[in-house]
Amino acid sequence: MIGSDDPKSSSSSIFNRSYTIHSTPTDSTKPNPNSSLQRSDSVKNFPDSIKGKVKSLCSIFEARRAPKSKTQTKLKPEKSISSNGPSAIRLAGTEDRVVIYFTSLRGIRRTYEDCYAVRMILKFFRVYIDERDVSMDSAYRNELLNVLRVKQVTLPQVFIKGEYVGGADVIRQLHETGQLAKVLTGVRVRSTGAWQVCDACGDVRFMPCANCSGSKKVLDEDEDRLVRCPDCNENGLVRCPLCSSS
Repeated sequence: MIGSDDPKSSSSSIFNRSYTIHSTPTDSTKPNPNSSLQRSDSVKNFPDSIKGKVKSLCSIFEARRAPKSKTQTKLKPEKSISSNGPSAIRLAGTEDRVVIYFTSLRGIRRTYEDCYAVRMILKFFRVYIDERDVSMDSAYRNELLNVLRVKQVTLPQVFIKGEYVGGADVIRQLHETGQLAKVLTGVRVRSTGAWQVCDACGDVRFMPCANCSGSKKVLDEDEDRLVRCPDCNENGLVRCPLCSSS
């Protein structure tokens, strides 16, 4: 027969909640200070073990302001236009239009968005825009670097009536303050229906070379061999004859 000498004592030891919570543990139930599962040790070592991971996550999810590059420090077009009069940097042969150097590639999202925004701002005034895509023709990139006399430059870059204005931040600032309309005074204005998509190139501003069909090779009949096509660029493209001046 299974029983207990004192039923009340047995019942209280099992069901007395305060007793089971506040009773002093025996030696067998005391945690081993040398155990690898000791909570104090695991908490103490926790920050050190993931310190590098936290930094890497912060670099991904926290927006940080990039330091200004040497090129960005050198280029101060807002001073030449809004404060000190005409710019000393000029692009010959473009006194009657706006020239924008940009890229149509979307590899760098911020650069593409800046280029798109500046083009839309300029098109709002319906002026003649000479769009020079450096990603379609490396000659434009070299031309821009030579004019600005730098080795690297951010895009877009804008010239108005042959004078250097600057990049996206400058164009936005001039547009917001109303100065851009004054700077564009005297530039040829396009007709109302001139903003339709070009039927020849679809507003890409480039077409495959008609001389070599984009292969960059033509037959030299005198020497009976293939030579480099003199009409197209490194991509086998030429500027659209219908909209290349816009």
